[in-house]
Amino acid sequence: MAQGLLFKLPVGGATNMKNTIFGRPSLTCLSPWDIIPAECEVAGMRISTSKSEAMTLSRKPVDCLLRVGNESLAQVKEFKYLGVLFASEGTMEREIGRRIRAAGAVLCSLYRTVATKRELSRKAKLSIYRSILVPILTYGHEGWVMTERTRSWVQAAEISFLRRVAGFSLRDRVRSSVIHEELGLKPLLLCLERSPLRWFGHLVRMPTGRLPWEGFQAQPVGGRPRGRPRTRWRDYISTLAWERLGIPPSELVNVAREREICGPLLELLPPRPDPR
Repeated sequence: MAQGLLFKLPVGGATNMKNTIFGRPSLTCLSPWDIIPAECEVAGMRISTSKSEAMTLSRKPVDCLLRVGNESLAQVKEFKYLGVLFASEGTMEREIGRRIRAAGAVLCSLYRTVATKRELSRKAKLSIYRSILVPILTYGHEGWVMTERTRSWVQAAEISFLRRVAGFSLRDRVRSSVIHEELGLKPLLLCLERSPLRWFGHLVRMPTGRLPWEGFQAQPVGGRPRGRPRTRWRDYISTLAWERLGIPPSELVNVAREREICGPLLELLPPRPDPR
């Protein structure tokens, strides 16, 4: 994981993607930063120190004091940006856990009012499931790197609601595939695998110069720490395409660039078998 700095800067009361700046941490961390407040003042903008936060992207804690005038920016270990939680260690596991907890809170409120309510039709319950629970659980999932543990988290959160809608209880020991077939739904995990592959297709078809494409092509500098390297998103996509669709990593980019091929191919992605 590359080390760097991430600044969330509300300039003139507004925050957008252009106010997010990346850099490498050092003992001073001030050489590129000194320019920013001065340039903002020239443009008639002011950095709000009460709303601005600084975070280092590093596996080990890195102290970095950033000042705007006589005030220091708060250094945090995590913060939310555009509804997504960014963590200082550079992983998405906290965000996935937060999404599942948020969905669990909604699930608790819908349990007696929706899931077990006999007055509501199954169609109405599934409509509430699609419009409320699924967006909360899957927001921003295109950039996730799913593991077996996070897959089990998502599946447990999904099936706990659908089991009640289908009229089963945990004691019935009904498989998830049977519940999905009973309700006429595709597994949520299938969506969590198709969407990143679809987004990868959009990414490789972007023209040169687009920020997502430039970020995807960037090569971090410096050495890796000891131990097993973390799974990068691009490696996760390559493994997913090879294991689930049989597309070799060497051919993945060429296949993804062909929209007419990539789209129908994703529809052939089969559901994962139920865990034993």
